Order: sequence, then C-alpha cells, then structure tokens
Amino acid sequence: MAKSAFILLPALLVSLISLVQAQSVELKPVWETDTTLRTPESVLFEPGQKVLFVACINGSPTLENKSSYIAKVGLDGKVIQLKFTDNLNSTKGMGILGDKLYVTEMTQVAEIALATGKILNRYPIQGAKFLNDIAIDTKKGVVYVTDSNDSKVWAITNGQASLVLAGEPLKGTNGLLFENNQLLVGNGDGSLLSLDPATKQLRTVAKVSGGIDGIVALGNKTYMVTEWSGKVWHVRADGSTELKMDTSPQKISSADIGYNPTSKMLFVPTFFHNTVKAYSLK
Repeated sequence: MAKSAFILLPALLVSLISLVQAQSVELKPVWETDTTLRTPESVLFEPGQKVLFVACINGSPTLENKSSYIAKVGLDGKVIQLKFTDNLNSTKGMGILGDKLYVTEMTQVAEIALATGKILNRYPIQGAKFLNDIAIDTKKGVVYVTDSNDSKVWAITNGQASLVLAGEPLKGTNGLLFENNQLLVGNGDGSLLSLDPATKQLRTVAKVSGGIDGIVALGNKTYMVTEWSGKVWHVRADGSTELKMDTSPQKISSADIGYNPTSKMLFVPTFFHNTVKAYSLK
C-alpha cells in the first residue's frame, strides 16, 4: 500500500499543478483606440452587431454634465460612430434587453434603440444619487442598477423601479453582473458579493484590494474584475484572486470592462486616459 501511495503522489502533484495552471489567465495587449473617446467609463460587447458600445462621460461625473455620449467601436478598435447617442447625463454602466440598450445616468436609466441610437424612454429612480452599473436578467426582463453613493441595488421591471437591497454589508455598490439567477455585486470595500434577488440572501465570493468597478464572467464560476484605480484581477472558482495588471502607478484607470467570450478578448476603458484597451486572455 505504501509503495502504491508513493507512485500516486507524483501523478497527483502533476494533476494539481495542471489544475492551477488551467485556472490562471494571462493578459496580452492587442490594440488601443484613439483618444476621441472622452472619459470612457464602460464598455459593452454587443454580439448581434459584433461591435462595442462605449459610454463616455465626456467630462466630470456630475448632475450638471449633459454632454455624455455612447460611442460605437469596432472589434478592431476603430471608432465607427463617435456619438451613437448624444446629450446624456454622466453615462456609466450599460446592458442590453431585446432590441434596447440601457445606460445609467445620474438619477435615471435611459432606454435606447439598439438599431438607431434614439432615446426611447427615461426611467427615473426616486432618491437616486449616483447610479452606476447595470446588469440584466434577460429571461425575466429585469434591469438591475447600483447606486454607488447610496449603497443600494435597484430593479426596473416594465418601467417601474423597486428597491432590491440597501444597507450593510452593501457599501459603495458599483459593478454588477447577472449570472445563473444571481446578482454579483462589486462592493466598495473590495468584496465580490453574490445576491439572490428573490431571497435577498448574500454571500461573499471573493475579496480584492479596493472597490470593484467592472465584472465579467469567463465561465465555470471564474471572473475578471477591475478596480477603477487601475487594477485588473482574475477571480478563480474557489474565490482566490490573482492580480493580472496594475496601471495605477501610471495613473491609468481600469473602469467598467467588457468581454467577448468568443474571441476571449477583454476591453478596458481607461477613463481619464481617454482610450479603450483590448487584451486577449490566454
């Protein structure tokens, strides 16, 4: 028995090393847009048109800023249409439901025709202070929204807003992702939380060093998350994290990221650096 155990140990060790390597990813720079994208905060990959939508604050994220816009960018990094939708208020997170694009403004969510860029509706959220990211339950038709300055998660269903959750442990809520009937919430303290919208049950999935801005799913309960300061993290299925990129010393932000699962390409808006950078995931 002892001899068999010794024979199995090297094989087990190789298997464990292979598993760890399989869970790791590497970021390889591919392209960077020009700087016509002013203060890009969020990137969303749209598989139907095979384009990127980029929400550009175009100035400061304040209630007074009415000059924000959404740009349409090709998967090669070339700007197709700089102002697909214009005259928006401090745009941030985006999501798609059917043939409509939703984007947060400071105190409301704008509904935009995906084909034309025309603003169709605006849904105000009473008492909202700083609406930030969006995630969508496409099956139930629910648009979820975070309010970072009020530490709340909202839901918009059939044009009506309702509060999902507020208070501790929510703090500076920002990034959102809907997956497998759960909402992943990026908390201001660096916690990646999983929220069941039906039961309001919360659990901590992982923890990074600062507030989580963007969240994308890689599959098999693994994710990439960003901190606005410039950090990009890989979150493994067991909740362990690995810092993959840090551009904070260069003062280049990493805001609300987008992801193309087919090409395994990650798109990072650099905010004040005025570009979007693409990285392949290996």
